[in-house]
Amino acid sequence: MISTLLKKHNFNTVYDSQKIFRLILEAISNPSRIVNIGEHANKLYGDYPVLLAVAMTLLDNEVSFSCEDRSLSDEIASLTLAKREKTESADFVFVLKSDEIKNVIESVKYGTLTDPHKSATVIILNDVEATLQLMFSGPGVDGREAARATETAMAAIALRDEQNYEYPQGIDLIFVSSSGELFAVPRLTRVEAE
Repeated sequence: MISTLLKKHNFNTVYDSQKIFRLILEAISNPSRIVNIGEHANKLYGDYPVLLAVAMTLLDNEVSFSCEDRSLSDEIASLTLAKREKTESADFVFVLKSDEIKNVIESVKYGTLTDPHKSATVIILNDVEATLQLMFSGPGVDGREAARATETAMAAIALRDEQNYEYPQGIDLIFVSSSGELFAVPRLTRVEAE
C-alpha cells in the first residue's frame, strides 16, 4: 500500500528524507537560521506537501502524531505508519491554523524532569510575512543572534514560554511555510522581540 501511495509522488524516501533531515537538524542546531526544504517537499503532491515532507522525514511506526486535518492525517498515517494519538499524548503535532496554536501548546506533553526528551514537537504551518525582529539565545546560539519571524511564530513562542516549564522540560517548535522555509525553536532556546 505504501509503494502505491508513493507512486503518485516523486519524493525519494531515502534521498529526499535524508536531505530534509539534515536541513531540519541544521535549523534545530542553529535556532536563528532559516533553511529551505522546498526543493524536496515539492516532489510531493496534495494541499500540504511541506508538512507531509516533514512527516515523512521525522515519523515512523514507533512514534505517534496528531493532526486536525483529516486528509493530511490519513496521508501521514499511510506513508509513515505512525500511530494517530490525541494531541495530549502525541509525539508530533501538526498545526495548520493559527487559531489552533493556543490549545495545542497548552495541552501537549512536555516531558518529565527525569525524561525531558519525552516531550512533543509541534510543527506549525506559518505562511504569514516575517515582520518581527527576534533575538535568540541559548544552546546553539553564539551569544545573541537576530532573526526575522512572523507574528504567528512570536505568538506561539510566547504561549510556550507562558507554560513555565521546569528546566529542562519544554516543547520543540518547528515553523514551516508552504514555500519550504523552515526554522526551529528548541525547548531550551530563549526568544525575545527586539
